Amino acid sequence: MNNNEQQPRQLTLDNERLEAAKQSLDQGAVTPEAEQWREAIIALLNDSLATEIVCVLRYKRHHFTATGLESPAIADEFLVHANEEQAHADKIAKRIVQLGGKPDLNPDTLTSRSHADYDEQEDLHAMIRANLIAERVAIEAYTQMIELIGDKDHTTRRLIEQILEQEQEHADELSDWMKRA
Repeated sequence: MNNNEQQPRQLTLDNERLEAAKQSLDQGAVTPEAEQWREAIIALLNDSLATEIVCVLRYKRHHFTATGLESPAIADEFLVHANEEQAHADKIAKRIVQLGGKPDLNPDTLTSRSHADYDEQEDLHAMIRANLIAERVAIEAYTQMIELIGDKDHTTRRLIEQILEQEQEHADELSDWMKRA
């Protein structure tokens, strides 16, 4: 090996952190490393939970009220999206509980905490547009959350990354519908 080549760095686990993980068993999935960020992450997740619930409600309303020539196919798509948003909400609520928090499903504060707006449009094209805007807002919010969480909580970051991927698919589908409607 010449002087310009570097020795490969050894990958070893931090034994102190492993020992710390054996403590405070009442914390469940929250290890000492994640504890300092737990409350802030729970707050981010509760706002995302509110967003997902508002999106479910908006998509459901649009599903049931969509009319027009293209409406059956688009209404069906709205229902698919509503169900997927509900699945996101369920995963987020579960993660909040894993972190020792309480999912905030208070209907009095859902819309004020949501990143996306509720919408009562009656025009099919306006419905698609409102849902596309909401998906784009969700994409931006989840992208920022991923940046904020970074390596502070790998499990939550992966969850948000998975949800982000599906929100991007929703936006692409809605964009396609916008072009057709």
